[in-house]
Amino acid sequence: MNKSVARTRRLATLLVGPTAILVAGLLVWQGSSAAFTATTRNTGNNWETGSVLLSDDDLGAAAFRVTGVTPGQTGSKCLVVTSDSTVPGEVRMYIDTVGAQGLENNITMSIQIGAGGSFSDCTGFAPSSTLPATSLAALGASTNNYTTGVLPWATAGTPRETKTYKATWTFDVTALT
Repeated sequence: MNKSVARTRRLATLLVGPTAILVAGLLVWQGSSAAFTATTRNTGNNWETGSVLLSDDDLGAAAFRVTGVTPGQTGSKCLVVTSDSTVPGEVRMYIDTVGAQGLENNITMSIQIGAGGSFSDCTGFAPSSTLPATSLAALGASTNNYTTGVLPWATAGTPRETKTYKATWTFDVTALT
């Protein structure tokens, strides 16, 4: 019987190591599997974007279309911008394209932001901020995208907010010969 007990002990000793490794591996696999396959639900969590919608009252017309300009001539246009945004934002004025056909250094622009007036009539316009008179060339070079835009308007994100932009131009001939 001593031989069979010794044989059983030897067999048990040989099997303990591999069995322990197998059991440890199964425990690690189960824990890892739970970490990668577990799910949870949090009701009420969601993401939603706001909307930004700007419109103006020019009905697609060009802000300025001036022909037959004479020395010293001046003119103004107003543009009412309406924000129907659902989130706060910032609107800035900038010039995308200068089309003065060689007169951009002789046309000065003064731009204001405020309230009142309309695209076809600036009557009742009340300025709240003014950009000093600058040549159209300089204005186009310095304010040609949103980042360099001027006269910022911080919208609150409530429907039907409006601001009026008024641009006044003058054909300055003092530098012409």
